[in-house]
Amino acid sequence: MTKKLSKTTSILSINGAQALIKCLESFGVEYIWGLSGGAAIPIFDALVGSKIKLILVRHEQGATHMADGYARATGKPGVVLVTSGPGATNTVTGILTALMDSVPIIVLCGQTISPMLGKDAFQEADISGITMPIVKHSYLIKETNAIPRIIKEAWHICQTGRPGPVLLDLPKDITSAPFTGITLDPEMDIPGYKVPPQPHKADVIKMAKMFKGSKKPLLLVGHGAVIARASEAIKKLAEKLNAPVTNTLLGKGAFPETHPLSLGMLGMHGTAYSNKALINCDLILSIGSRWDDRINGNNNEFCVNAKKLHIDIDSAEINKIVKPDAWIVGNAKDVVEKLVKYTQPLDTKEWLTELAYYRKEFPLKYSNDKGLTAQYVIDCCYKVTGGKAVVATDVGQHQMWAAQFFLTDHGNDWLSSGGAGTMGFGFPAAIGAQFGRPKELVIAIVGDGGFQMTLSELATVFVNKLPVKVLIIDNKYLGMVRQWQELFFENRLSGVDLEGNPNFTKLAESYGIKSFHIHQVGHCHDIMQEAMTYHGPCVIHAEVIKEGNVFPMVPAGKSAFHMIIEAPTEKLEKPSGST
Repeated sequence: MTKKLSKTTSILSINGAQALIKCLESFGVEYIWGLSGGAAIPIFDALVGSKIKLILVRHEQGATHMADGYARATGKPGVVLVTSGPGATNTVTGILTALMDSVPIIVLCGQTISPMLGKDAFQEADISGITMPIVKHSYLIKETNAIPRIIKEAWHICQTGRPGPVLLDLPKDITSAPFTGITLDPEMDIPGYKVPPQPHKADVIKMAKMFKGSKKPLLLVGHGAVIARASEAIKKLAEKLNAPVTNTLLGKGAFPETHPLSLGMLGMHGTAYSNKALINCDLILSIGSRWDDRINGNNNEFCVNAKKLHIDIDSAEINKIVKPDAWIVGNAKDVVEKLVKYTQPLDTKEWLTELAYYRKEFPLKYSNDKGLTAQYVIDCCYKVTGGKAVVATDVGQHQMWAAQFFLTDHGNDWLSSGGAGTMGFGFPAAIGAQFGRPKELVIAIVGDGGFQMTLSELATVFVNKLPVKVLIIDNKYLGMVRQWQELFFENRLSGVDLEGNPNFTKLAESYGIKSFHIHQVGHCHDIMQEAMTYHGPCVIHAEVIKEGNVFPMVPAGKSAFHMIIEAPTEKLEKPSGST
């Protein structure tokens, strides 16, 4: 519960920055990730002696991803504090990442003094204008006494409905000025903001009736199901219907991937059997998934013979890509809990037998005949840990292999950049997760390309004595782009060779962090075991074969009918649509 401050007690001898920090304390904020600068000095000064711990990072992008990782791992908003100009603009990538994946963070940006706004003052940037398309909401604060109300509104907006980032632009004269208000807990004033109501019983009954007679149902769970903590409700529904469940990349763990009804991830690099289920189902219920282009590459060929049902917290997602036969706007947990009451068990015996055949005929597989593969390294990590870890990934081939081979049973245990596809996300996100869950094993699975974008945060790990494990899958390429160039551009490699990679083991040691090196199949298990049980932070540098490819694969712009299950023997048609 949020501790409320008195509405009648006068606030004496504090300035705007101190009022801001007191408000954040009242919301139970534990950490603020930030990098200081002139325009934000009053706020950094107000943190001295605060209950909130300031985590000094080495780059503002890292701070934003740490707040994001903390929010995903704990369900609580993460808070970022940066200075004006380049300090603020360095958060843009992290803000976009949080928006695309519906993550609640608050970004506090120092700003030049109010009289100089719009006059090209030193380190001035219109960060409110720059970020307007990529935030859920933003404020340029013009009155010191408005700070408590705005902070309260930002806290509410960022985590209710469909969560997302909220940015506060804070001119230095506003945070330095005396706070003369009578309360730090004012009423909010957001008449245009509404949270979706509870689902109507009639809508739930209508959707439940759609299941009648279905022989081949399929449940699709997305990130919305994770955010809503809908796992138990979904499990009850799946088991009552005896229906198989597949998940999006960010829906990993919303339904346990070790459950017999789980088909794992579907889509561009999903399992072959989940994509076969997508093709052959006669009904599909999306729970907190927005039918994105990694699942639905071609709307004309998407689940053509199936009834389509959709549950989503955001009404804008309804009928945006797929036209559903029935839909409910609301919190996934609330809707599914009600839906369970009105659905009846289905006869899915033949359907499950069919899917069992696909699972046996088209398993995920790899071979170490040509050397150490990334799949083997990640599979080894999974088996050593028993899957009991919080995993954060970067973006690329290693991300897809981790999604395939590191099964997830709990939604908040899988942190990955989905919508934005942000390289450099995985390592700082793991740092944020470790702050939020200090007693649990946290692993960053990263590529050699993405890791080099935010590796300076090794200093943050060292200073704060965080036991994060960093598994670097080093194939000396920007692997996913190289794979596309090989398959669709006649192997004309351009801009993908990472010649000049550092010695990652020595790099880690230069920061005072333990390192391990894996380059042979026979040594992988023992080294992984030692690294995962090491009491402290460590970097595991895994040198894998350079030209491994991720399969199955559905080319961009294509439907699951065009899935490539294993390496093709002939030239492929150049894909259309987005990357």
